[in-house]
Amino acid sequence: MWTEQFNSMLILMVMAALLRYSYELSGPTSNSSKEIRLFADTLPNKEVPKPISITPQQREWAEKAVNNYAQSQEKKWQRWNEAMFEKVK
Repeated sequence: MWTEQFNSMLILMVMAALLRYSYELSGPTSNSSKEIRLFADTLPNKEVPKPISITPQQREWAEKAVNNYAQSQEKKWQRWNEAMFEKVK
């Protein structure tokens, strides 16, 4: 029913699957609670560190930059909405 080449390939695939299965079983077992604890250690702190001494002029520049960015984004989306939903005459 099957060709000789298919039989050879099937045997090879079964052997590869068994080899992989034995490799996975022989590996070190992991403790799930340990993994969760290690993951929790990588989470950032809830406290946000304060920036290192920003001058008042730098703070003013930053506020101005944020305001300009917000205004430009608002204009961009307003134009996009007008272009996408313009009234058809």
